[in-house]
Amino acid sequence: MSVFYGTMTSKGQTTVPAEIRVMLNLSPGDRIRYVVRDGEIIMKAKNKKAIDLKGRFHDPDRETITSEDMKDIIGKAIADHVAERS
Repeated sequence: MSVFYGTMTSKGQTTVPAEIRVMLNLSPGDRIRYVVRDGEIIMKAKNKKAIDLKGRFHDPDRETITSEDMKDIIGKAIADHVAERS
């Protein structure tokens, strides 16, 4: 675990440490989300697009599926979710 520190100004502003800016690939003007979960606050960059994830989940040992299969799987998951809510 790494720990980084910043200082808050009287206006409630803080500088994101350089190491965190690099890790989150932050640039001036990028939005940041603060997620509160189970007593922890998680900071997330909101500057990512789906295309940025290209190749991130590649697993050469996993069987490839077609985009049609993926659409079917997503459609079934949505239908199951809606059915559970009814």
